[in-house]
Amino acid sequence: MVEVFYSDHYIFPLPHGHRFPVEKYSLIRQGLVSNNIVNIDHLKPADKIDKKDLYLAHSPHYVEGFLKGTLEPKKLKKIGITWSPQYVDRVLASIGGCLQACYSSLEFGFSGLLAGGTHHAGFDEGEGFCAFNDFAICCLKLIHDKLAKNILIIDLDVHQGNGNASLLNDNPYITIFCIHSRKNYPFKKILSPHSISLEENTGDQDYLNSLEQGLRPLKNKNFDLILYQAGVDVLKEDSLGNLSLTAQGIIERDRFIFSFARERNIPLALVLGGGYSKPISHTVKAHINTYKVAKNIFNF
Repeated sequence: MVEVFYSDHYIFPLPHGHRFPVEKYSLIRQGLVSNNIVNIDHLKPADKIDKKDLYLAHSPHYVEGFLKGTLEPKKLKKIGITWSPQYVDRVLASIGGCLQACYSSLEFGFSGLLAGGTHHAGFDEGEGFCAFNDFAICCLKLIHDKLAKNILIIDLDVHQGNGNASLLNDNPYITIFCIHSRKNYPFKKILSPHSISLEENTGDQDYLNSLEQGLRPLKNKNFDLILYQAGVDVLKEDSLGNLSLTAQGIIERDRFIFSFARERNIPLALVLGGGYSKPISHTVKAHINTYKVAKNIFNF
């Protein structure tokens, strides 16, 4: 049994020419079905997160201000997406879907959300297309409810997860493993003990070597759950990335992560992360490939 959650049933307006690739989410969902990777019956519309769960990771002032649209203009602008009530609904559904994917993966071994990876949002502000931090909220919720004791975050977006680090570095129950570009957003990074910064135009082999070496110290540790941010903005065609991986390189990256989890019998919840190629078809294909690999490894 596999369940894959989506939030693109909540549609929100964006100005013409905005660089957030809102169209990719429904294209990925359609592609997973048309390529017989995920059965349409296994696709589930995400439920919105309960507001009280947002307080686990974020300040009440920030939560209320974002939900009502009353934040200072500079804080709304820093998120990078034009505020609207429809956008609020989409954000809440995306985080709710991430939590549902966590629950489902704990039950079935694997689940995914066709969105998410909002790793730049901090305690009292959002940034970089991230209003709230989904991984932080979900990790803290699972630990609070005693559904997990030790959680591993694997963040392979090209952009370093400064929000993850600021919110979770001091939590003894959460380990963050991150590979990112040194010369890319955010330009003020908050690193974790298992962070790896790569130079521009790192190719497939050097990237995969760094991945294997970086995860080696964690291979014998016990984790109840892996949250995997599988950003494909490491792709050489990506407009906001600079690590220059090929599509095959990303496939090998994902195969390594999924095998790491499967061989250790650790449930894994997958979120999309970034992807901004022009045309967007490169990004969509790369995200679909991630699910192809997952299907092969987890046998769904």
